[in-house]
Amino acid sequence: MTIKEVSEMYGISQDTLRYYERVGMIPTVGRTSGGIRDYQNSDLGWVELAICMRSAGLPIEGMIEYVKLCQEGDETFPARLKLLQEQLEVLLEQRKKTEETINRLQYKISRYEEAVKTGKLTWGNSEE
Repeated sequence: MTIKEVSEMYGISQDTLRYYERVGMIPTVGRTSGGIRDYQNSDLGWVELAICMRSAGLPIEGMIEYVKLCQEGDETFPARLKLLQEQLEVLLEQRKKTEETINRLQYKISRYEEAVKTGKLTWGNSEE
């Protein structure tokens, strides 16, 4: 697949794909005899992983480290596991904070919905 096709498939710019490759967030993509990037299924897997990991908040440096570890072979399984576990911990903490924020907003919304009905705003045990 061409870089244009991959860009359209994943909804990311061609510049982003070039950047991912240049900094090592994905391994080097093979090229045609004319020098055009020729993405294979394995390359698409790396692109998908990079997109997923960035969405999960993994810093660019972390993704670069993960790719390097993968390229170094099976002896890096423990390091890769640790990197992924650490990122999961970060995401779980973010989820906890997001859930707390959602709960607070739901409470405030319920108070305002009641105020719209009654014409009176009450907060119970917590202040606005």
